[in-house]
Amino acid sequence: MLDLQFIYDNRELVEQNCRNRGFEPDLDSIINLRDQRSALIQQGDELRRQQKETSAKIPKASNEERPALIAQGKELREQVGAAEDELKQVECELRERQSLLPNMTHPDAPIGKLEKDSVVLRKWGDVPQFEFEPLDHVELAEKHDLIDFDAGSLVAGHGFYFLKNEAVLLEFGLIQYAIEKLRGEGFTLYSTPDLARQEVLEGTGYNPRGDETQIYSIENTDLSLVATAEITLGGSLKDRILDASELPIRMAGVSHCFRTEAGAHGRATRGIYRVHQFTKVEMFGFTAPDVEVSDAFQETIVRIEEELFQGLGIPYRVVDTCTGDLGGPAYRKYDLEAWMAGRGDYGEVTSASNCTDYQARRLNIRCKSAKTKGTQFVHTLNGTAIAISRALIALLENNQQADGSIAVPEALQKWVGTDRIG
Repeated sequence: MLDLQFIYDNRELVEQNCRNRGFEPDLDSIINLRDQRSALIQQGDELRRQQKETSAKIPKASNEERPALIAQGKELREQVGAAEDELKQVECELRERQSLLPNMTHPDAPIGKLEKDSVVLRKWGDVPQFEFEPLDHVELAEKHDLIDFDAGSLVAGHGFYFLKNEAVLLEFGLIQYAIEKLRGEGFTLYSTPDLARQEVLEGTGYNPRGDETQIYSIENTDLSLVATAEITLGGSLKDRILDASELPIRMAGVSHCFRTEAGAHGRATRGIYRVHQFTKVEMFGFTAPDVEVSDAFQETIVRIEEELFQGLGIPYRVVDTCTGDLGGPAYRKYDLEAWMAGRGDYGEVTSASNCTDYQARRLNIRCKSAKTKGTQFVHTLNGTAIAISRALIALLENNQQADGSIAVPEALQKWVGTDRIG
């Protein structure tokens, strides 16, 4: 969430930023509500002053004057209560409208609304050249009995699946591979809840209710299934004041992820590229409230993501995401897109976002330092280490062999127990 005073002082900048992101802002209502709030605060202060003054007169008043003063005091109490109720309503509406505004954007982020507007920064690895017609992961899974889509549909519906046989070993091998790397990088490991309260989802920038939500909500509760461990890790320090000397805090969470994937269509719905449930290892960081510091932490996240996929031998490219595809909380976002031989193209496998103080302001996570007065909102960052479903696609499709088998990357062999499937 953007600071209210910043919005007021930088209206044109905020409006242009929203348009760059494909969002049409309504700053008039926000500014009007801000002015209403200020007026109601002043009105409440004045009514309380009058109430206090009237109450002080009652003990000294004569018998004839006292009833009128008591009645006046009662009326003022009622007016104070009414002003406080109105103030709460205005503040609630103001926060709701303020929360709709996206974060500001890094000045170097490419401006645009379409996938082609994003910028490829670099590539790594050689795209495999097969001397045979490569299969996609669905065909490979059928050939080697690795994924049961029929059972998934029967049990839970379209978009769910069972991993089988070596695919299960690959899943747990990828998890172990990622957390071993992250532990070596100084991240504290967590296995996080699959559910979170509505205020935590909203605090991290996710909309748990409404027609356009990608979140599964639990009826008659304020709980929802999480779409990523970003939600639970970010919410774990809600309402905390941290000592600046503790920063940066590095967390790594293993969780299931649940997404409705409303509106998904085309080739992205084939197989396990875009599904309703998958397992993911997520990085999350809290840093000092300094863009240079959080930008550097974001580069660390991207480096780790690249090293993980380099260790698996999977070709990829790093993309600087355009403004229209950043999502509300992100100040800047880099995607890692792995080569997927079955589609003959790159597909997103990780992302790394710097959210500056946008989430921390909503979650009320601050830090204090001996060098500064008061507290400041920390910066938060998140990045995918390994999303199992998409990593599996790239791993299976790029490592298929002429004899029909699938080579297991050396980095995973100690967990999978073999160097080849089939």
